[in-house]
Amino acid sequence: MKHTLLSSLIATAFFAPAAMAQFSLNVGAVNVSPDESSSYLNVVETVAGLPQNSSQLAVDSNTQLGLTLDYAFDDNWTLEVVAATPFSHDITLNSTVGAVNGLKVGDTKHLPPTVLAQYHFFSDQDAFRPFVGLGLNYTLFFSEGVNQELVDVLVATGAAAANDKVSLHLDDSFGVALQAGFNYRVNQKWGVHGMVAWADIDSDAEVRVNGTAVQPIDVSIDPMIFMLGAKYYF
Repeated sequence: MKHTLLSSLIATAFFAPAAMAQFSLNVGAVNVSPDESSSYLNVVETVAGLPQNSSQLAVDSNTQLGLTLDYAFDDNWTLEVVAATPFSHDITLNSTVGAVNGLKVGDTKHLPPTVLAQYHFFSDQDAFRPFVGLGLNYTLFFSEGVNQELVDVLVATGAAAANDKVSLHLDDSFGVALQAGFNYRVNQKWGVHGMVAWADIDSDAEVRVNGTAVQPIDVSIDPMIFMLGAKYYF
């Protein structure tokens, strides 16, 4: 009975209007624009007869639905948890050799859960409040796939046989995230949320033939991240 009563009191306190007023939810479009660089694909360059240090990987941008949950500790400090629907990226060859520049290497998806400590300027009585944030990002890569264009090149150059299994693998990443943005309160419950962020995302990638790595690649993605959406205050 005591435990039941205590649990009820805790639940009541946590979900009381005063406590819930510390939470807010941001929903909107999030764009991830990689500022990528990678080590050179020297093995591929050798087997394909390309000049050394002529080819790297490029990763395109993608926009998804973003969700961020904010918890305000006081008038200035807030903890934010960032989530989104999975981002999808095409991976291509960035080469000084025109014949293979833009060659489709493959694709991947990733989830970027991020936790940030934010400092909000001005007073909570002000409608417009800019903020800055610092936190940690964990990027989970999954559903990596290899494009047939890459397979055809590997087969044509003798790096793989027609019946070999060619695959692509990217390691998960853990790094720092920086953020700046604003909240504009329209009324008691609704507002506008905008932010720009940068995340340190570095991954070790491998092109594999029958499970054996034939081309290791150090990839530095380091994207700029943009979000614009609606804010709901509980």
